[in-house]
Amino acid sequence: MRSPVVTIAMVAILFAVSCGDDKSTSSSVINAAPAPSSTASKATDTSLIVSGPIIVEHQVELTAQRDGVVEEILFDAPARVKAGCVLAQMDNRQLAANLEAARAKSRSVAADLKNWQSEAEVLKSDYVRAQRLWDLGLISQEQLQHAQYKAESDQWDVQRVQEMLNTAHDEERSLELELEKTKIIAPFDGLIARRYVREGQSVNKGERLFWVTAEAPLMMRFTLPERYFGHVRSAQQFEITSPDLPGEKYTARVKEVSPVIDPSSGTFEVLVELTGDRGSLRPGMTADIRFGTAR
Repeated sequence: MRSPVVTIAMVAILFAVSCGDDKSTSSSVINAAPAPSSTASKATDTSLIVSGPIIVEHQVELTAQRDGVVEEILFDAPARVKAGCVLAQMDNRQLAANLEAARAKSRSVAADLKNWQSEAEVLKSDYVRAQRLWDLGLISQEQLQHAQYKAESDQWDVQRVQEMLNTAHDEERSLELELEKTKIIAPFDGLIARRYVREGQSVNKGERLFWVTAEAPLMMRFTLPERYFGHVRSAQQFEITSPDLPGEKYTARVKEVSPVIDPSSGTFEVLVELTGDRGSLRPGMTADIRFGTAR
């Protein structure tokens, strides 16, 4: 009976040793498998993706340049307008009346100036005649000096009235500028993105009225780490994508590169401009640019 027991024990020992070898072999394979994925993650970390909004050069919020009441709104969002187009008109009746009064005053001073100039010519002629009479000994020296001083005095009156006319013209120009401020004018060709006021509303100087934006060219401004300095050059092209437009790709060209590095952040600024068809991209949308390794 001892022989079968010994045989069974030896078989159990051999079986255990065999299982131990299999476990060690499978463990070494599992530990070796992650090596390729570690290399891939290092390759991904070497690239840099920069995100930012799509912008345009011309984009402004038009504000009221003086206090007043919005009399009429001529264009509303999302209308396209040309540069110089009047978007809204403020009540300008008082200013128009003041301007007409200033113009009337200018005309009155101009007529007065002509009167003084004519009188100055008369006094000048009297002085010339007095000189001739003095040469002939027909008048005294006091009479000659009287004619001279009167002619000179009248010339000063002409200059005084001339300055009054200049002041009147300046008042006219000032009122004309104030009258122009009652017109809300588009500063460039673009699109009315938003209107903030309504007809009949009283507004104060500096209050927002319209938001006008250009539609092209589309650009993107962002900053890059210092290690990329010297690797981004003017006219260099990059690919742009947008998370809002999956599957669409666009090309952008470097327009400006900052010549210095900001010492506080260790970054420099880059401005790129989209080239070719802009597709569905619009100002304000988020876009991504991928940069390779900076060696």
